[in-house]
Amino acid sequence: MEDTNLLVQDEAFMHEAIAQARLAWQAGEVPVGAVVVKDGQIIARGFNQPIGTHDPTAHAEVVAMRAAAEILGNYRLPGCELYVTLEPCVMCSGALMHARFSRIVFGAHDFKTGACGSIVDLFKEEKLNHHAEVVSGVLSDECVQVLKDFFAERRRAAVESRIQLGNPGD
Repeated sequence: MEDTNLLVQDEAFMHEAIAQARLAWQAGEVPVGAVVVKDGQIIARGFNQPIGTHDPTAHAEVVAMRAAAEILGNYRLPGCELYVTLEPCVMCSGALMHARFSRIVFGAHDFKTGACGSIVDLFKEEKLNHHAEVVSGVLSDECVQVLKDFFAERRRAAVESRIQLGNPGD
């Protein structure tokens, strides 16, 4: 029964992360969203913002993590959980590790840059000093679909732009 309750909770928080991903999309960013949870409550939210902020570190995870650290008044975030729509990259996984997150829950695997099992798994590297529990695939289909829809829209817009310029391309 406990596993069922945890899955329901994970899905509820992932829905909140998906809502953040949609905000990223509205801002013209790759739609990745994240929420930080402590003691069963969302304490911070974030979405991808590297393009708009001209900051290569402004991934959804980092934005949410910075907000959580500010709220808690500490750069360490023990007992916090991160819910994110796309598997964290090496940069984000390293930051989550240094912040001492207890649990990372992600939706879609990232087979290009994922650092929680798809390409590498930093949290299983025994030589590193912090190991969070990692849960993958929560609402994966929905998380993947947001990304697919975003990139399909971008491709359509690029084709339309070429057609308007008189260069239809392929």
